[in-house]
Amino acid sequence: MELLSNPFYQRALAAAAFIGFANGYFSGFVILRRDALSVSALSHTMLPGIALGILATGALTQWNAFAGALFAALMVGLGSVAVSRGKRVAQGTALAVLYTSSFAVGVAVLPLLKTRQQLEDWLFGNIVAVGNADLAISFATGALILLATSLLMRPILLTLFEPNVAAAQGVPVRFVQYLLFGLLVLSLVSSLQAVGCVLSVGLLVTPAATVALLTDRTPALFWGGGAIGAIGSAGAVLLSARFGISPGPAIVILLGGLFVAAYLFSPRYGLLFTKRH
Repeated sequence: MELLSNPFYQRALAAAAFIGFANGYFSGFVILRRDALSVSALSHTMLPGIALGILATGALTQWNAFAGALFAALMVGLGSVAVSRGKRVAQGTALAVLYTSSFAVGVAVLPLLKTRQQLEDWLFGNIVAVGNADLAISFATGALILLATSLLMRPILLTLFEPNVAAAQGVPVRFVQYLLFGLLVLSLVSSLQAVGCVLSVGLLVTPAATVALLTDRTPALFWGGGAIGAIGSAGAVLLSARFGISPGPAIVILLGGLFVAAYLFSPRYGLLFTKRH
């Protein structure tokens, strides 16, 4: 109860719940695309973007970190889609080349920075230190993601499952593909304060993966993923204070624990259930 009266934890809980819901909701698309490895690659491209933002401005702030991470992830993600249009190189191959190259640039730039110690918050998250500006960015990006995916749910799903049918029905398939990658990048960047670059993939994959072990219903991947992301993230912030661990790792640990529990005890696909039958 003392924590709930603390303004820092009030902001942290609000940010964790909203970021968790937005990322958990979008994780349904990641699972349907079978694109978790791409998410992992893109999550690592945010670090060189932040490093270049610091190098260009001479300081580490919320805004240049956000802008740098967004720019780097968009360039790598959308660049891989553009390269793969030529059919000579698969998108996964293009993504691997661009992501490792950008990450190498980030590693090369790090020794030139004077704020290396502060980068730890962006690597692993520090949601307790979230401010009003951080909340505004998280709410704005999360609201944009939820609004865009809700309004365009049908063409997005049709493009994912039947791209040829979608094109025949007049759906701009290429635009939808770029849009999904753009929203994926926004989701990753919005989780920077919560779990950082390194752990952001956990928040953007685990919620819907957990729901996939519980049900076959496609809508449940989105709303169930959002619920698990929100409850798990907010609960982890409280537990992290109780046990004295960092909130970012706590969020990913708790969500990972829920995934393992679903894998073992799900009445539909759980390991222990299938062994009994």
